[in-house]
Amino acid sequence: MGRYGFLTEKQFEVLKLRLQGLTQAEVASRLGMSRSAVAIAEKRALRKIKLCEETLRVYRELNAVRILVFDEGTRLVDIPGVIMSEADKVGLKLRASFDYIFGLIRFKARGGYPRLRKRIRVFLMRDGGVDVEGLE
Repeated sequence: MGRYGFLTEKQFEVLKLRLQGLTQAEVASRLGMSRSAVAIAEKRALRKIKLCEETLRVYRELNAVRILVFDEGTRLVDIPGVIMSEADKVGLKLRASFDYIFGLIRFKARGGYPRLRKRIRVFLMRDGGVDVEGLE
């Protein structure tokens, strides 16, 4: 693996310029490539990123002691207490306070206050960490 993870240098450069708002034609001109080569590099880079995200999701699931799902409409203020109670049930010492968990959920739920606007999944990790994933 190189400096850009699983991305080639060319894929990295193409994505960087595309994220700056350049069109594929503008990227091609700047990098001395054809527009179709830029399209292929972008498509392959995005496929690699999606695969890496999926791999990390699976690893997080394997590394979780407990996975909790909270439905849309759940009061945010109730969730940290449930998480702490579940951690106690499995003998897990959390490395997170009520305030940290509340803030994390509020951030990951994209401003859903005072109730969740979408379902979330909460991972209680073996090391005592807490991770949150928004679900569609």
